[in-house]
Amino acid sequence: MGYLNNVTGYREDLLATRSVVRHGNYALLTPDGLVKNIIPGFDNCDVTILSTPKLGATFVDYLVTLHKDGGNLQGFGGEGIETFLYVISGKIHATAGNERLNLDAGGYLYCPPGELMTFSNASHADSQLFLYKRRYTPVAGHLPYRVTGNVSQLEPVHYEGMDDVILFDFLPKELGFDMNMHILSFEPGASHGYIETHVQEHGAYILSGKGVYNLDNEWIPVKQGDYIFMGAYSLQAGYGVGRETFSYIYSKDCNRDVDI
Repeated sequence: MGYLNNVTGYREDLLATRSVVRHGNYALLTPDGLVKNIIPGFDNCDVTILSTPKLGATFVDYLVTLHKDGGNLQGFGGEGIETFLYVISGKIHATAGNERLNLDAGGYLYCPPGELMTFSNASHADSQLFLYKRRYTPVAGHLPYRVTGNVSQLEPVHYEGMDDVILFDFLPKELGFDMNMHILSFEPGASHGYIETHVQEHGAYILSGKGVYNLDNEWIPVKQGDYIFMGAYSLQAGYGVGRETFSYIYSKDCNRDVDI
C-alpha cells in the first residue's frame, strides 16, 4: 500500500487536510492521504477506493491508474452488478461481451448486470480511469444494455437553460437503466440555480478547475483531483471559480421508486 499523491515521510508543517467525512451525509476526499489498494484482478494498477457502502453509498467508485501493461483481464463486474468506466486520460483496450473497444480520453463503457468488462492500458505512459459499480435494481418489462462512446460525441445540454452551465448525459433516459452518469461544467462565476435537496446520491470526481461547493449548507473549496460523495438529502450546489472551466463527472441513481 502506498499513497495516491506519492508523498511520504514527515511534513515540514503541522498535519492538516482539506478532506471532510460525514458518514451517510457527504464527504470531500482530497488526493492527500488517499491510499493505493491491492485488489485481485487489477495488475500493475494503482487502485484508490472512493465511495463505498461503508461511507453510506449504495455504489462503489474507484480511481484507477494503469501503468505500462496494466489492467484488469479477470473481469470487472459480476452477477447482478452493473459497471461504468470513463477514461480520464490516456487510452485503453476494453472488452465487453464479444465487443472489443479502443477508448481514448473521454471514452466510456457501461455494462449491464452480469456482463464483465475487461480493460488494459494501450499507452506506454499511464492511463487513468474513473470506475463505478452498483447492484442493479430491476423493473419488470425493461432491461439495460451495453452503452459505449466518447463524450465528444454527446450532445451538450444547457443545464436548466443556463448558457454557461453545460451537461452531458452518458446513458439513455429509459426505465431499463436505474442510474446515469453525467459531466457538468461551469464557466467561472456560473453556478447551480438553487441548492438541491433530493433522495438521489452522487459520487463526483472533479476533472478540471476550481469551485466552491455547498455540502449540507457548508461552503467548501474544491478543485481538480478532489472527489465528493453526496448522500440522500444532502444539500448540494456549486459555483465555478478561478480562470478555467469547473467540471466534474458524477453518478446518479434514477428511474426507481423508493422501497419501504
